[in-house]
Amino acid sequence: MSANDDAAPETRLIHTRAERLGRVTVNPPVERASTVLFRTEAALYGPKPTYGRMGLTVHRELEAALCILEGARHTRLASNGLQACALGIASVVEAGGHLLFTDSAYGPTARFCEKRLKTMGVEAERFNPRIGAGIERLFRENTQAILLESPGSLTFEISDLPAIAEVAKKRGIRIVCDNTWGAGLHYQPLALGADISVQALTKYVVGHSDAFGGAVMTNELSLANKVANCSEDWGIGLAPDDAYLAIRGIRSLKTRLKAHEAAGLELARWLETRPEVASVIHPALPSHPDHALWKRDFTGANGLFAFVLKDYPAEAKKRFFEALSLFGMGFSWGGFESLIIPCDDQLTRSGTCWTRQKPGELMRVHVGLEAVSDLKADLEAGFAALNAA
Repeated sequence: MSANDDAAPETRLIHTRAERLGRVTVNPPVERASTVLFRTEAALYGPKPTYGRMGLTVHRELEAALCILEGARHTRLASNGLQACALGIASVVEAGGHLLFTDSAYGPTARFCEKRLKTMGVEAERFNPRIGAGIERLFRENTQAILLESPGSLTFEISDLPAIAEVAKKRGIRIVCDNTWGAGLHYQPLALGADISVQALTKYVVGHSDAFGGAVMTNELSLANKVANCSEDWGIGLAPDDAYLAIRGIRSLKTRLKAHEAAGLELARWLETRPEVASVIHPALPSHPDHALWKRDFTGANGLFAFVLKDYPAEAKKRFFEALSLFGMGFSWGGFESLIIPCDDQLTRSGTCWTRQKPGELMRVHVGLEAVSDLKADLEAGFAALNAA
């Protein structure tokens, strides 16, 4: 059973089913198998996956759901988000080529571009995430691809994907977009001109901080074949239990994102009123410099944003974190629990694109599914300790 193609995305995400043998269950079977047995030589070397690493029933169901989510025709799974980013990029560049990547990219992805690609004979160059069509000035004869992440990691700039795509396509330059923040439901890079969309399923798709996963999506068969070939060459695969947790999470994705969005906006607006806060960085707020772009290209937000704390001594900031009991200090996001981390040590910017309105530390917040009143009280306790110190 599957939903009609005219049904809303959230309906189709719930009712998509992969081809199964025998009876149909609400949830797909999890086959923990490396070896698949066949009765004939023709089947053994046939076109269908013949080894567990290539995925079985639960993987096919997750791929089908991700195609619905991203408006894609082809999906390839990876074991985590960084692997998905690396796979998407490596599929569209080759030795002697040149990659342009946003200066606001996820730190480990930026590291892959600048260090690992260099050993593969590919030069990587950063660009201002707000450059728009001006990126054309950076094109070279050997420019092969552009990597976007919108909003930017930690600093939340919105890039003008349609404008960048318009000038890139004239030169045959491929665009890869990290869509983890938009999660497919709130942002559709493929419809806006990207050639490949990637996600860290670890975040909102899984949604419960208990599994890793990544995915690479495209609408072009030729690109899908390049991604698949690169994936096979690198031996990439997703564990069946992680695939199951991702497909389980995707069924409730829209409901959870609505809750994260509402709570995140309420807390962000509250933080704008706090005397301890220099600025709040949330694309869905009118105060964000790229709010008009966000409003044009996105259909919603989530619980992840940042704020700049006013300039306080290190000991005062230490007391702030010690006073928090609900906000945990830990990496990742997208789960049911609220998190906060100081980000200055993580910033890997070129130094030309990221500026603050006032001095102070950058803080990234993920608003979970707790009561917002409790989260405000928790931060109030932290601010009280900050001021007392």
